[in-house]
Amino acid sequence: MASHVYDNAKEQLLLGTIDFSTDDIRVALLMTNTTADTEKSAATVAGFTTDDDFDGSGYTAGGAALAGEAVSEDGANNRGEFDATDLTFSSLGAGTRNIQGALVYKFVTSFSASIPIAWIDTGGFPVTANGGDITITWNAEGILQLT
Repeated sequence: MASHVYDNAKEQLLLGTIDFSTDDIRVALLMTNTTADTEKSAATVAGFTTDDDFDGSGYTAGGAALAGEAVSEDGANNRGEFDATDLTFSSLGAGTRNIQGALVYKFVTSFSASIPIAWIDTGGFPVTANGGDITITWNAEGILQLT
């Protein structure tokens, strides 16, 4: 599958109910049984048939919060960009299955009630956890761009 932005997140961005500058934006690692890569209309994480959150040792359910979030204008390319500090998940033990990709989401009150923003499965996914660190290095042009 390919990386994408969820339909509901597009609407929430236009309504202003997702604010990358102030909201709690997190990233979860999902395994190969996830349906997050194909169910683009899910309004919440609970809306996926199967989220398949990573279950290896060293991982906190629901993933980790982003740090250093920044929203900027890229006038040369006629777009807005959202970026954050690269994210490292330290010392992840093997899970039941490989990690298929990363779910970027707005945390609400729980993982299942949270709003999926983007699915990312490029840049090294799928990956097998083996006790080492897994670092997500965001694209130099940002995590998301709006053109």
